[in-house]
Parts: sequence; C-alpha cells; structure tokens
Amino acid sequence: MQIPILLGREIEERDVIGKRNVAVVNEFFVRTYMGGSSPIGRHFKLDEADYEIIGVARTTRLHSLKQDTPSVTYIPLTHSKYVGQITYILRTAGDPLALATNARQTVREADASIPVSEISTQETVINRTISDERTFAILCSCFAGLAVVIACVGLYGMMAYRVARRTNEIGIRMALGAERGRIIWMVIREVFLIAIAGVGIGVPVALAMSQFVRAYLFQMKPNDPLAIGAAAMAMLAAAILAGYWPAWRASRIDPWTALRDE
Repeated sequence: MQIPILLGREIEERDVIGKRNVAVVNEFFVRTYMGGSSPIGRHFKLDEADYEIIGVARTTRLHSLKQDTPSVTYIPLTHSKYVGQITYILRTAGDPLALATNARQTVREADASIPVSEISTQETVINRTISDERTFAILCSCFAGLAVVIACVGLYGMMAYRVARRTNEIGIRMALGAERGRIIWMVIREVFLIAIAGVGIGVPVALAMSQFVRAYLFQMKPNDPLAIGAAAMAMLAAAILAGYWPAWRASRIDPWTALRDE
C-alpha cells in the first residue's frame, strides 16, 4: 500500500514466523494512547495478547472518506485470532483488472477451496463510498451551470435592450468624437456594476447556506475562501462575457444613422 513508516520498522518475515507478538501502529494511535512520545518498544493489549510496537506508520483513511481516521494497528496475519475475510492488494503497472484471471488462477492453485468473491480496483472501492456525494455534486454542478446560463441570457437581453434604447445617445457621443473603446467600456461598466451587486448579495447568502453542505465536503471547509472567491470571479467573468456582445454592437452604431433617426 506504500504507507510510509515514520518511526521504527515495518513487519518483516521473521515477525511472521516468530512467536513474539509485534505490531505497527499509526500516528493517531500514538497521539491518543501514548501522548505523542516515542512508542517503539512499548507494549499494549489486544485480544488478550501482549504486543510490542516496532514501528509507526502514517495515518491514512481506513474504510471511508467520510469517517474520521481511527487508531489502527497492523499485526502479522499469523498472529491474529480472528481471521475471516482476507483482502489481497496487488499493485500493477497497467490495467489492474487485466490480471483478474491470473489472480483467480493463482489462488486456485494455492488452495482450490478458497473462494475469490470479488476483484475490483482501489479507485472503484473509493468511488463506491462516495457515490451518493458524487451524484449530489454532479447534480448541483449541472443546476449551477444552468443557473449561470440563464443569468447570462437574462443579462444579455437586458443590456441589448438598454443599448437599443440608448442608440441615439451613443450616436451623438460618437459624432462628438467618442472612440469605440470608450463606448464599449461605457456598456461593460454597467454590466460590471450589476455583477458586483449580484456577487455582493450572493456571497453572504452562500456563506449562510454553506453549513447545509458540510457533510458532502471532503478535506474542504464549507466557507473555503478559495472556492467562494473562484465562484465569484467566475460569475463576474460570465457577466462581462454576456455583456460584451451588446457593448460591441453599441460601438458599431453608425452615428449618422442614429442622428438621422433622431
């Protein structure tokens, strides 16, 4: 599994065939039961047996991404009193499932009475534990994308209408020497102010509602400033893009046509 050994050593073959009970514990075990002091050589009781600690491994997730990391002890399989289901982990260079047939054949040759109930990749096992959360995230992303599209369409329609209403004003400005860049900036500025107002209202609401999605977040705070900042910048960018086309059309108004219509 390539879990780093931070202190001491890992379990070796001599420990498996020997009679001395040894164990490797994780960092959480050391902090919880030994106050953070060096545990190497110290003993603890497990299933009425005395185990000597020979190493400390880095704390990792055990069964699920949603559960807190527990205290974990690693002991030789031959020293365990309760052996029910055994899981073998194979690390491969290519597609892991391509070796499924070979793995079943190897187990069958070792002992034909041992059933191989399930073969799957570690990625599949991890995804299975967060399938509900992943579905929820995909649905939220789809609805959020749809909301952005609707907001952009509405903003575009509003700005296109405002530009049409101000055609004469824009024509006069251009006839008096206003450059196309200034006309574009005049329209974009209005869009930007509207977007700023929307973000100013949306961010506090998002902060207030974020507690309801705490259970669906992993290694991320509900009020993560980076995520909220990125969402705000995305909304500003979408608003500016939605308003750019009306601004560009406004800068292409023929001043003489606008004055003649006036």
